[in-house]
Amino acid sequence: MPIHRDAIKKTRQDARKRERNRKIISSVRTSAKKVIKALEEKNKESAQLALKEMTSLMDSAATKGVFHHNTAGRKISRLALRINHLSTK
Repeated sequence: MPIHRDAIKKTRQDARKRERNRKIISSVRTSAKKVIKALEEKNKESAQLALKEMTSLMDSAATKGVFHHNTAGRKISRLALRINHLSTK
């Protein structure tokens, strides 16, 4: 347990940030699963809509520091590539 006043405050801040980050990560994962499900069903239109939603969530998460911006870009790019390959097959 922290003893100093600064350490107590830091513990409170960390708890709030951890809770916020968990909510953001959960919503990003859920939206990514929607994209993958649409890809498995070979439904390009719904996959594109789900990707658009996921892109928005991922970019805001990267802005807030939950994900590194390169990680966000990589995940979005890979799913977009899978959607684009869906039409060629």
